[in-house]
Order: sequence, then structure tokens, then C-alpha cells
Amino acid sequence: MRNTNATLADSVERVKQIQELTLHAGKQLVVYLSMGFGNPYGDPWNVEVVEQWLARLAALDIKIFQLSDTIGVSSPASITYLFSSLIPRYPQLEIGAHLHTTPATWEEKVVAAAEAGCTRFDGAIRGFGGCPMARDELTGNMPTERLVGYFGAGRSGVDLECFAGAMAASLEVFSAEG
Repeated sequence: MRNTNATLADSVERVKQIQELTLHAGKQLVVYLSMGFGNPYGDPWNVEVVEQWLARLAALDIKIFQLSDTIGVSSPASITYLFSSLIPRYPQLEIGAHLHTTPATWEEKVVAAAEAGCTRFDGAIRGFGGCPMARDELTGNMPTERLVGYFGAGRSGVDLECFAGAMAASLEVFSAEG
């Protein structure tokens, strides 16, 4: 059986090495905390578990974190719980959302995160990426166009003309069937 403490130490050491390489290259590391809203394995999960990892990794001078809904279990309540707990405690960090959604749940998740202080959101044009097998009826990536539509050009910082070009180009990359 593996020593869990050794495994955790190895993970932190690996991130430390990546952070050193990133800083040496003049870049900024973004760390994704997978299964940030729960997990399917029955492991303990709550804001304290997420905060422990956030604190450990922030000690490495990492400033940007994405709380990831890796398996699509987030709800407006869990999103509000996490962001409203962590963002005020760590004002020096940028804590963002990587949410997986269905067409019926994307907006309630974005609203919950935004109202809890989240200002950084991941998206994927037409929801593609990560798991290309996911279709609209399944939990999939947050469509960038939904975020741009919700926040508008002013709050999203997106050049709408360029984005329209990217959306059109995406039709050449992804089949019309989705």
C-alpha cells in the first residue's frame, strides 16, 4: 500500500519543480484543483480539503488557481460554498472556475460563481475539448460563447469581432454534428 503522505509530498514537490520552471521562463503557472467540487471515489471532500491544497500550493508562490468541476457534480450551492469561502480568505490569489455543465445548467453555475466573487472562467468554443465525446445531452465543457453572451464584451474582455471569426473557424475544425 502506498504511503499517502509520501504521495502528497511527491505531488507538492512536482508542482514546486514546475513552478520553478515556469518562473524561470517568465511565465505564470495556473494550477487546476481537480475534483474541486467533489469526487466519485468516496474520498472526503469539503471546503477545508480544497483550502488545504490551495494553501499548500499558494505557499509555492502560485497565484492563479482554477477550481475544477472535473466530473460535473457541481451545483449552485456547492459553487457558492467554495467561492464565497475561499475568495475572501485569499484576496491575493486569483481563484477561477473550470465548470462542466449541461445546456440546462450552465447559467445557474456561472451566476453562482460570479455572485460569489469569481471573475475567472474557463470555456471551450462550442463546449469542445477535454472530452470530445461529450455531447449537449451530457455534462461537458462550459461553452465560451455562453460566457461571452452572459458577461458581454465589456466584462469578458473579448473582442467580439475576433471571437465571431473564431466561432466561424471552429465550424471547419469541428463537424456540424457536434
